[in-house]
Amino acid sequence: MNAETTTQLPQPQRDRLKHIELRLRFLGEVRRADLMVRFGIQSAASSRDLAHYKELAPFNAEFDQRSKLYVLGQGFAPMFETQPEQALSWLVEQVGDVVAPTGEPLLPCSMPPRLATPNVDVLAAVTRAIHLRQALQIRYHSISSGQSEREIVPFALLDTGLRWHVRAYDRKSAEFRDFVLTRIHEPRLCTEKPPQRHEQSDNDAQWTRIVDLQLVPHPDKPRPEITRMDHGISGGSLNLSIRAAIAGYVLRRWSVDCSSNHSLSGPEHRLWLRDHLALHGVKSAAIAPGYQPSVLGGEANG
Repeated sequence: MNAETTTQLPQPQRDRLKHIELRLRFLGEVRRADLMVRFGIQSAASSRDLAHYKELAPFNAEFDQRSKLYVLGQGFAPMFETQPEQALSWLVEQVGDVVAPTGEPLLPCSMPPRLATPNVDVLAAVTRAIHLRQALQIRYHSISSGQSEREIVPFALLDTGLRWHVRAYDRKSAEFRDFVLTRIHEPRLCTEKPPQRHEQSDNDAQWTRIVDLQLVPHPDKPRPEITRMDHGISGGSLNLSIRAAIAGYVLRRWSVDCSSNHSLSGPEHRLWLRDHLALHGVKSAAIAPGYQPSVLGGEANG
């Protein structure tokens, strides 16, 4: 079964069928109310779309009588082709659940490709675990420890600009960590071991902590007014309030000089972190350009 089966249907109905499939595949469930909210249709029309999807792909969805919703079927086989980038756009920005008439760009456009994108089935397993609040068994490949079997409790996706990660509690190390999606293989929902209280996101100190960063034009670079225009700095600084867990990724992506004395000389460093002590205790600061823990501040031992 594929999208060609639906080509004779009106475009709005094809879009609703694709939305049903995306919710099943990446969230593990779909309700009538999901279609009603997303497309502004009535309950009866939503029921007809769900029944039609079930007719076209009978093994893709199973009705849960207790919860009164459709869940992912054991024999799921996607009817619509979905690329990882499209799925991530839908998950993050709620775009990409419509069936485009063509894959051609509307205007000439060139974008730098990612070096790697996650396997779409791995992505789907991870996002279902997040949405359904379940643990996940995975085979993971780490640079430091090689291949290992792990159980994780994932709760958020992270886009570093280079790779996609999932933030999760790692039962093997008993701590919260980031896992690169492209290094995850053979994910499987671990329904027999539901997440415990200490494994949930509100116990992740790096996730719940918000750090305030002040970014300014680099003191040693010419034409600071251009830097202000490029980065939308209208006052003295660009002020960011972000999670400690992602601070290092953001600073690296923007090539912010995080040295205490703005010592990085490369042309890519147009911004400087005014107060590097704002990163005290931030674990992700290890990848921030030029950042060195302050011995006087006690960070070297943190």
